[in-house]
Amino acid sequence: MSTPKSSKPLSPFAIGDVAVANPVLLAPMSGVTDVVFRRIAARLGAGLVVSEMVASRELATADDEARLRAEGSGLDLHVVQLAGRDPAWMAEAAKVAVGAGAAVVDINMGCPAKKVVGGHGGSALLKDLDLAVRLIAATVAAVEAPVTVKMRLGWDAASIVAPELAARAEGEGARMVTVHGRTRAQLYDGRADWSAIRAVKQRVTIPVVANGDLTRADDAEDMLDASGADAVMIGRGAQGRAWFPGEVAARLADGERRAPPSLDAQKALAAEHYEGLLTLYGHETGVRHARKHLGWYLDAAAETVGAPAPQEAKAAVLTAPDATRARAALDRAYDELAWRAAA
Repeated sequence: MSTPKSSKPLSPFAIGDVAVANPVLLAPMSGVTDVVFRRIAARLGAGLVVSEMVASRELATADDEARLRAEGSGLDLHVVQLAGRDPAWMAEAAKVAVGAGAAVVDINMGCPAKKVVGGHGGSALLKDLDLAVRLIAATVAAVEAPVTVKMRLGWDAASIVAPELAARAEGEGARMVTVHGRTRAQLYDGRADWSAIRAVKQRVTIPVVANGDLTRADDAEDMLDASGADAVMIGRGAQGRAWFPGEVAARLADGERRAPPSLDAQKALAAEHYEGLLTLYGHETGVRHARKHLGWYLDAAAETVGAPAPQEAKAAVLTAPDATRARAALDRAYDELAWRAAA
């Protein structure tokens, strides 16, 4: 057993009147945090899980894809993240989300994707704080559920606006802000600057969540210390490792370093996720959607046993045209990893 780097107790964590089990959150990730993945991560100890980014107009007009992205069945605490640039559509989408069971509505002001930014949403809002604030105000006014905001530090190094935006968001009734420690110009290059998030924490009284590059449980305490944040959010570090947020939560709670699940347990999680995606999307779309997840599960399993991922078997999993062949290829890949672990 190892001990935490500091004995500082973690404060109780809540978003408005919504209590959160622990201060380790699963980030919203487009094409990744489907409801199946969120259910698994929540069961394995994530304090809060957030939906994929959902386009506000599409959700408000009952688009099928948007509805699937916002799905929250089986979750005790459901959070929907909305994106958009029109206050009226954001308000309507928030009503739809809460009406379908969302306990919290999050607003995306950090996505760096060209398609989102080109539509003047996501991190493009960091260049127009007045519009960003109008979006927040409209969403808060539309629903009784707490509204939160996820942002980046700024558009680029010359325009670090997160402290100002967070303060204005709180003034409009936002109940939490999450800050990814990069600018939009950085995309995902370099390292997230956790210490830069501290300036946001100094401007607001609502909870602040630090996001970016938390891939090792041992680093969670450093992330909290550097940022001054109340909680951490894990994105890419959870891909293929649905158990990782729970592992981080345990590390923060008692300082113990948890071993990853056994190879058999990881295989069972991959299979559970796969079958869930087939049910959620239907066979054809589910097979395609699941491929990246299965690749990440195999990468995590390879890391667990300390051996390279079996490339031929992995390729068979990622290119299988149907579920029957994908399942068989997945069995072979895990069998090969088990053989390597025993060698």
